[in-house]
Amino acid sequence: MGFTLRFDRGTLLLEGSTDLPASVTGLFRFDPRVDAFRASCEQYREIVEKLGPDLDANRAPRYQRLKLSPLLSFEPYPHQTAALEAWTKAGRRGLVVLPTGAGKSLIGMQALASCGRSGMVIVPTIDLMHQWFALLKAAFPETEVGLLGGGYHDASPLLVSTYDSAARQMERLGNQYGVLIADEVHHLPSEFYRSIAEFSLAPYRLGLTATLERSDMRHRDLFNLIGPLVYHCDPEDLAGDVLAPYQIKRLYVELTSTEREAYTAAQRQRDAFLDANNISLKQLDGWSRFVMVSSRTIEGRQAMHAHQELRRLSHAAPAKLRALELILAEHPQEKAVVFTEDNATVYELSKKFLIPCITHQTPIKERHHILTQFRNGTYRTLATSKALNEGVDVPDASIGVILSGSAVRREFVQRLGRILRRVEGKKAVLYEVITRQTREEGVAARRMKNEEQVVSG
Repeated sequence: MGFTLRFDRGTLLLEGSTDLPASVTGLFRFDPRVDAFRASCEQYREIVEKLGPDLDANRAPRYQRLKLSPLLSFEPYPHQTAALEAWTKAGRRGLVVLPTGAGKSLIGMQALASCGRSGMVIVPTIDLMHQWFALLKAAFPETEVGLLGGGYHDASPLLVSTYDSAARQMERLGNQYGVLIADEVHHLPSEFYRSIAEFSLAPYRLGLTATLERSDMRHRDLFNLIGPLVYHCDPEDLAGDVLAPYQIKRLYVELTSTEREAYTAAQRQRDAFLDANNISLKQLDGWSRFVMVSSRTIEGRQAMHAHQELRRLSHAAPAKLRALELILAEHPQEKAVVFTEDNATVYELSKKFLIPCITHQTPIKERHHILTQFRNGTYRTLATSKALNEGVDVPDASIGVILSGSAVRREFVQRLGRILRRVEGKKAVLYEVITRQTREEGVAARRMKNEEQVVSG
């Protein structure tokens, strides 16, 4: 007797017998509520391959076969060809890591065409959703392209969705798409977003990112959710050819004696509280425990205030603002993007230097206006916190200044990528301004050491 495979709200049901074939032992669990075996949708491809002749009817997939011949023609760079070939060789499942500006979305467009199946592209931001929509509309004008998120609820053979919307709808849509492309795929392993991959039966999967690693190490889950790492290329590998040639310059500033005394006092107060409550900020749950425990007592709230004072002194020291003034004076005719860790510093910069700023609180229309004025040269300097880390094309900015917030390699690479779009004659410079003898200097040193180990390895 053969088995029938069905899709059921983000899972697969194997019906037909109470005896599970040995080939799929471990993939299914018997569900007495429906008198059938149940498995995760992400294992669909493996299940179909292993069941073979035991599968009488496969009623799970509802995705379409499409004839996708891109009308958007371009001459691929060698790294794009190599990445697509590596992904194809791996069975059209896997992760591609390329710097910002290296044409990841064009690889995704080619991947969709090569699979010839209805596909879903998931992205973390509305900006990226619109960029992918424009690309797919231009590449495949004869195929309906839709949006899920930002007020749209389309059902179309090619769908671009935000992570938030896809996670909410995947129980319903999980069998509708044979190709799943995750842009900025490092977001996917989070507790909420991972259901997108788990509830999808797409046999073909592509993950795209500039930096794969996560501080919680959950990027390792991507090897099961999406596939193996099939291609990796760093910014320095493409500089001067695909990307603009660039330099990284690090400037170190000192706290004044008064600031140093305040920093030391705040550090002692915070650390005394952490030690008394057996909390380590180096542990994954350290920060959440600090927030929870500090809210219970006056001493705890004082310790949290001390921690915030430490961040203020290292992230927005007056010496950093003087360094920024010198940097901007050195590049008066070039477009610059200034990055900070927090919104308060962004607003301070905006007032002090009379430059426009963008944060996550900036209304969409105002944000669009600022970026348009920046692109056409009306504005030459722009300040932001983390709002431009992903999904915003700033094609001809050549100067980047990180005043704070560069501890995580992914964030550092993303900010570097904001200034690497190639323009004839352009040479990019990324400045990182670091306060001496603070936690900021320590974490920057550890990040640089890790980068050296990756390169030498």
